[in-house]
Amino acid sequence: MTQPKNKVVIFLGPPGAGKGTQAERLAAEQHLVKISTGDILRDHQDRGTELGQRIKPIMDAGQLVPDDILIALIRDRLADMEGVRVIFDGFPRTSAQAEELDVLLEELGAPVNHVPLLEVPDELLIERIVARGKKAAEDGGTGRSDDTEEVARKRQEVYRKQTQPLIDYYGARGQLKHIDGVGSMDEVYGRIQDGMK
Repeated sequence: MTQPKNKVVIFLGPPGAGKGTQAERLAAEQHLVKISTGDILRDHQDRGTELGQRIKPIMDAGQLVPDDILIALIRDRLADMEGVRVIFDGFPRTSAQAEELDVLLEELGAPVNHVPLLEVPDELLIERIVARGKKAAEDGGTGRSDDTEEVARKRQEVYRKQTQPLIDYYGARGQLKHIDGVGSMDEVYGRIQDGMK
């Protein structure tokens, strides 16, 4: 079966929902390039590019990188592709970014195809994140310093505030698919696949 030339998937879901793992699997199976703006930003910083030097003081100060820079990074990343077959993980984070991304994708003739939203009850998310932190500590690693209940709750709150407008944005376009994120990795992945048919 030949893959369509362009395919754009935007993954939404709260911290601890298993979004990264599922996005990796989907990318591998559907020949999509997983784009994480965090990875791109770190790469530019590590390589010391002009852009990397511009964003370093912003990121060091713990501030958000401006939308125009993020869109420029994504434009740059997509420009090299023969067909736009991507999965976005962690972007867009705001409806303003979603609008900018829509304009860019329209220019490239590759509109958004699917927006799966992984849904997991808050208490289960907190449990997962805290367990992840404990496991990392037991394994002798330092783990993620933010894998504590207090920080996890804060992150959920920030996620809700930031993401609700995105849920509304893609919901209004009929692109959003609610996916039950509770169950084994395979069960959840099966639901994601069904939601993208």
